[in-house]
Amino acid sequence: MALNDNSPADVAHEHEDGAVNAIRGANPFVGLTLGQVVSAGVRWAGAMARHPGVVAGETVKWAGDEIRVVAGSSPAKADPKDRRFDDSAWSHPLWRRLAQTYLTTRGSVLHTVDELDLDTKSADRAKFALSQLTEASAPTNSLVTNPAALKRAFNTRGRSLVDGSRHFAYDLRHNGGMPSQVDTRPFRVGETVAVTKGSVVLRTPMFELLRYAPSTREVCSIPTVVVPPQINRFYFLDLAPGRSFVEYTVSRGIPTFMISWRNATSDQRDWKLDDYATACIEALECAAALSDSASVNVAGFCAGGMTECAVLAHLAATGSNLVNAGTLAVTMIDTEVTSTLNMFASERSVKAAITSSERKGVLSGRSLSRVFAWVRPNDLVWNYWVNNYLLGENPPAFDVLAWNNDVTNLPAALHAEFMSIWIDNSLIEPGAVQVLETPVDLKQVTCDLYVVGARTDHLVPWQSAYAATRAFGGDVRFVLSNSGHIQALINPPSNPKASYSYGTEQPPDPAAWLAAASSFKGSWWEDWATWTLVRSGPMRPKKRGLGNRHFPVIDSAPGRYVHG
Repeated sequence: MALNDNSPADVAHEHEDGAVNAIRGANPFVGLTLGQVVSAGVRWAGAMARHPGVVAGETVKWAGDEIRVVAGSSPAKADPKDRRFDDSAWSHPLWRRLAQTYLTTRGSVLHTVDELDLDTKSADRAKFALSQLTEASAPTNSLVTNPAALKRAFNTRGRSLVDGSRHFAYDLRHNGGMPSQVDTRPFRVGETVAVTKGSVVLRTPMFELLRYAPSTREVCSIPTVVVPPQINRFYFLDLAPGRSFVEYTVSRGIPTFMISWRNATSDQRDWKLDDYATACIEALECAAALSDSASVNVAGFCAGGMTECAVLAHLAATGSNLVNAGTLAVTMIDTEVTSTLNMFASERSVKAAITSSERKGVLSGRSLSRVFAWVRPNDLVWNYWVNNYLLGENPPAFDVLAWNNDVTNLPAALHAEFMSIWIDNSLIEPGAVQVLETPVDLKQVTCDLYVVGARTDHLVPWQSAYAATRAFGGDVRFVLSNSGHIQALINPPSNPKASYSYGTEQPPDPAAWLAAASSFKGSWWEDWATWTLVRSGPMRPKKRGLGNRHFPVIDSAPGRYVHG
């Protein structure tokens, strides 16, 4: 008998899209603790105690559903996107009844939230807490109730159990008890990922500036400087050939520079937004000088986009024309838009998060990864629990997840400022925050902007990114990419699933924009490149070297800081 309709490796890879959409990306604000989840569950239990009628009604409904399960007449089945019950063994009457019992019980438990008089935030919190419990209790997570794992153990004469135990012991020692999400061995920075040719042309205590080698005979006269998030390594924008945003930009004749942030330690606890804004301006001026251009274009990704907003506002306030045009990709502009990660936000939780990072000197990237894993437990926890421990398989080798595993830290001072901006929605309010002694007023930013949102982004809801259309004073082109927070960014034209939406009208209501927008096959990279080329000056022959007398080549890309 075959182990499964799909091999264990295939099953693991089927979860990759969900895992990519669920990785931590670049949101440095969230604070989520076990105590918050437990508290949400306690409030739900208290509400249930105050409403015995809800308990009685849901119990009667569940009993009726369970009678149909036992009788074999239940229509209950998993969501098509839920691959946990795909193994052919689940069609056997006994296993099918077990799965249906789980599905009906989970549905009944979650449905009780809708029957209680909870406010929206409390209801969301309760559903999140209950989902942690119900997903953990799935029969697929236990050896004795997972037919695929039992078959695997039988067919391998117990070898899968030995391998699974070895994986479990390794994760206890080296991964904080969390199942490993990826086999990182095939991915070596500078060898198999981050391999686009270039040089380090500037190194400061805070960042390195990479200049990439042109791959066309002629290049634009105005370069583009990329500002990645401070909480991530930059090379999600330079993955393997064919999946690299940087490789694509230079192939279109766009001179490209990349900031590579230094990974903060407690020694850099005082680095704040002013310092990062100063660093960005220094990088922009260097790129302009090396390109013999009076201005540059700038592209900020995730939290790097928030930093870009501060820089653009400062340059506008000081009358500088250093930036010709800007790009903001999956950047949080309006923080009042509801998302999974702000459901637990409160004055108390924000204060606790800031206090924790101040005590350590940094917001730990490792701890942040664990928080994000529990936001999508099926994709980022239990999927790997089953694959690694019950089936005894190695985690899949996948470049995006390997990058996500290469964690960095955020300085405590910057974390506190980002938290303040997030909780007070300061980017939307003119003058609510100051950068380099100038008020941040996005309405004063009049350069053209290209803004990208991601349709299924649970970290930066696309409606938050869409707010740029009314927040800035210049012409804004808003494009909505398919997929989630990171997958929307790593979206080369060769991706057969790539698509995006665009609408010429930009009403205040994002839903109205989406209803009127047109859909296009292909990657937003192509649309962005066309838009950028128009704003990048005339073409001219490329230069031989990447440095000059004032900014000599220091090192080869991807530089030193990416390894630290």
